[in-house]
Amino acid sequence: MSFLLPALAGLAAGMLSGFGVGGGTLLILWLTLAAGMDQRQAGGVNLLYFTACAAPALWGHFKNKLVEKHAALWAALAGVPACLAGAALANFLDTALLRRGFGLVLLWVGCRELFSRQAENKGPHNGASAGHPKGGTQEPNAKR
Repeated sequence: MSFLLPALAGLAAGMLSGFGVGGGTLLILWLTLAAGMDQRQAGGVNLLYFTACAAPALWGHFKNKLVEKHAALWAALAGVPACLAGAALANFLDTALLRRGFGLVLLWVGCRELFSRQAENKGPHNGASAGHPKGGTQEPNAKR
């Protein structure tokens, strides 16, 4: 029965990830605050979780022709070395500093999302014009 609550937290994080909410971030919060896991260990678990969730999502995006292969290649070429450098740096930093840094990043992203949404909604058409990427009636794959 001790596995039930962590399993429900993982299920909730996975479902929220599917909706684009950021389930990995919520999973790190769960692992550090509720499960008492070290920040580095929670980050490692989150990477494994992300890999398991990303594979079917990537397949779906490829299937729907939503991946720009050239951009993905350059992102991977830059991202892999940056991840390795970040992991190496994290091994030398104090866990308390990592926790504070993670908290600051969460605050920054939250404020950015909060205020960028307000700015989007103040436009004359609320982003619903046909030429706007988030509005109109064209399909996402339609040529413009």
